[in-house]
Amino acid sequence: MHKSLPLMIQGTSSDAGKSAIATALCRIFAQDGYKTAPFKSQNMALNSYVTLDGKEIGRAQGVQAEAAGILATTDMNPILIKPTRDSESQIVVNGEPYRNMKAFAYRQEFFDEGLRIIEEAYQRLSASYERIVIEGAGSPAEINLNDRELVNMRVARLTNAPVILVADIERGGVFASLVGTLQLLEPADRDRVIGVIINRFRGDVTLLQPGLDWFEEYTGKPVLGVVPFIPDLWIDAEDSLILHKYHGQRETPREIDIAVLRYPRISNFTDVDPFFVEPDCRMRFVTRAEELGEPDLIVLPGSKNTLEDLQFLRDTGLAERVQKLHQSGRSYVVGLCGGYQMLGESIHDPEGVESPLKELDGLGMIPMITTMEKKKTTVLSRGEAVFAGENITVEGYEIHMGQSVYETNDAPFIHMGERIEGYCQVERQLIGTYFHGLFHNDRLRTLLLNTIREKKGLSPLEDRPSFVALREQGYDLLADTVRSHVRLDVIEEQMRAYQEKEVRL
Repeated sequence: MHKSLPLMIQGTSSDAGKSAIATALCRIFAQDGYKTAPFKSQNMALNSYVTLDGKEIGRAQGVQAEAAGILATTDMNPILIKPTRDSESQIVVNGEPYRNMKAFAYRQEFFDEGLRIIEEAYQRLSASYERIVIEGAGSPAEINLNDRELVNMRVARLTNAPVILVADIERGGVFASLVGTLQLLEPADRDRVIGVIINRFRGDVTLLQPGLDWFEEYTGKPVLGVVPFIPDLWIDAEDSLILHKYHGQRETPREIDIAVLRYPRISNFTDVDPFFVEPDCRMRFVTRAEELGEPDLIVLPGSKNTLEDLQFLRDTGLAERVQKLHQSGRSYVVGLCGGYQMLGESIHDPEGVESPLKELDGLGMIPMITTMEKKKTTVLSRGEAVFAGENITVEGYEIHMGQSVYETNDAPFIHMGERIEGYCQVERQLIGTYFHGLFHNDRLRTLLLNTIREKKGLSPLEDRPSFVALREQGYDLLADTVRSHVRLDVIEEQMRAYQEKEVRL
């Protein structure tokens, strides 16, 4: 018998709310005194998380570990798939790059090895934790993939976990998606589903009750809860599918206009989340030059394929437009990770690490040259940033394949002992850095925004929200909401009952 009690959260589709429900349960179990860990066997995401030992996992499992009050490890997400091009991804195994693989090759050649890696990681977690909250991916009813899937019902069988099926009512057709998913499951897998949760509900739940009653009678499965929509919940997302929800401020007039360039392989876009809670900032993502306008701040975020995303900026006219706005002094420009590399003189990829493109000229704003290398840098970082006359302690993380070299860096940004990192010239309104999480540092964000305000003739704002505190409060809000709307007693009973059965491998 496993030491731990597992519970698996699956969804009727991607972005059904699996990660949020899993995060809530991690927090709830931890609050109730159980040593709890998250687990996702295989994750496909471009938003990643760096563990304390400098390894890389999916961002959702890092967030769930935070919610559980523990340090994240690679056992919580042993396989991470990071798309680099159409039908090709970098495969990260136990936190380190394994190799780039085409989708068909991964499915045909990696299955047995992947299953072994997953089982070993789970066994290590099971020996160390009392509760394990397992998250699936996509839908368990992908019948074209199920014979070699590594993340849904096969993992539920491997761990002998009861399954909760989550559906997003905002998408419409919630009962059809739940019933259809259940009917497409194999009978033994359907029996493993102990109930469903309907997520992101708005309005009067009594109007939904006839549908809930019908569903329970038709399927024989209980509705374990109807979780309401929670506005302004600032918990990091991992999947670019969520980006459509970032458009809410596009038409909202604010004193500071911030444009984030959304290229095809954008990664770690949650770097800009703190701007959404600022009272004077309007945040918008842009993909075409005509959308850019004349923003006060332009952010070039991370990229999983820097050369091809740089080519995208050139093809759309965004590159030229950003250069002109910078040269005119109209816009502050900040490049993060891949965006930082794009701001340099040139980028080279002689070994095809990310792309068949061998080299491209950068935007020419920072005097550096970047060369892609097979060895990936993944590290938690801390240093002193020099900005607007202050030395500010900043914390972040680095995840990048390339190394950037200066002939002379006359404007280093962050000092980390003997090492200097990044580039910053306040008078040129320009910052470039490999630091992800830069804007999560409240003091630096305050100084940057107030520098922009002063340039516009506006009074500075010092009483700004602490994004780190808001995120921690978000874990509690999410847990409290799920406690109030989900039948945790039934879930507890089923978790215990399943571990009394013989483990089926």
